[in-house]
Amino acid sequence: MKTKMRLAPVFSSAPFALARAARLLCLAAPLAIAVPAQAQDFPAHSIKVVVPQPPGGGFDFVGRVMADKLTSIIGVPVTVENRPGSGTLVGSDAVAKAAPDGYTLLVGGLPNIGFNPGLYTKLPYDSLRDFVPVGLAVSYGYTIVSRKSLQQKTLAEVLAFARHNPGKLTYGSGGNGTGQHVGMAILANLAHVDMVHVPYKGAQAAYQDMIGDRIDLMLDNTSTARGFVANGQVRAIAVTNHDADPTMPGLPTVRAAKGPNFELESWFGYFAPAKTPPQVLTRLRAMFARALTYPDLIDRFEKSGGRVLTLSPAETEALVQNDTVRWTRLIRDAKLRVE
Repeated sequence: MKTKMRLAPVFSSAPFALARAARLLCLAAPLAIAVPAQAQDFPAHSIKVVVPQPPGGGFDFVGRVMADKLTSIIGVPVTVENRPGSGTLVGSDAVAKAAPDGYTLLVGGLPNIGFNPGLYTKLPYDSLRDFVPVGLAVSYGYTIVSRKSLQQKTLAEVLAFARHNPGKLTYGSGGNGTGQHVGMAILANLAHVDMVHVPYKGAQAAYQDMIGDRIDLMLDNTSTARGFVANGQVRAIAVTNHDADPTMPGLPTVRAAKGPNFELESWFGYFAPAKTPPQVLTRLRAMFARALTYPDLIDRFEKSGGRVLTLSPAETEALVQNDTVRWTRLIRDAKLRVE
């Protein structure tokens, strides 16, 4: 179908046309100057970082550590605002619809950027269209743990038992759609086994039931799981990292433990609304990258069990793009839905 093009009216009066053109140029000139000037002065006042979950979790930790360091670097307050609701939807959607001026940012992680497009049929934002990464700061692997009394002590034994006893093993999570839920469900789907998901209102409640022998398994962020392992409350089975995790010495990866071809590392960073001016985005990225060079910040992330990321903007965008596409496909293949 051909599209009709509307042509501007042609005026026969040359002086009128010249005057009109001059007036338009005068009006456009301040606008052309304003964008670079605005970027040059950025940031002129405080920056707000939205955490789409309650205080205390991985989103909140990364958001506040980065905000504290950026405040000291750029000389204006970088404040954190927790906006939980509907998992991570409320806070994430608020930033997607915020003014794209660099003053409202989102703590984005694999769950709200990479998982949600596959989990929700009516997601109010588009992860790849509505956001642009400022930078990724850190990634965390996961550890599969079990109740200490579980007879199956290795991942191979767990999967073999589940394969011959569908629906007999249970796994807990901090809620539907969390990394704990999505990760274990996809691992089970790739291994062609049937295990029963038991969602809780938070990971602590799941751990208490595992310690009390009421659920069998759980996949959790290694930084949290290792405390329960170190205290002898649960047993560690395998890590989901690509390589062995130095914070969990001697523990095999899923593949090394004769599991499926499965890896999971959850990254976290700052994201801006997609239409943020390029000059502002460049300044934000430079400040974010500078923060990640400070030894005290690196030490805080590493002590929490994280792996500090030092990626270029192009590498960051490629990682976000690839992970979002990959996890959307894996989630849909596993027929996971959260409404």
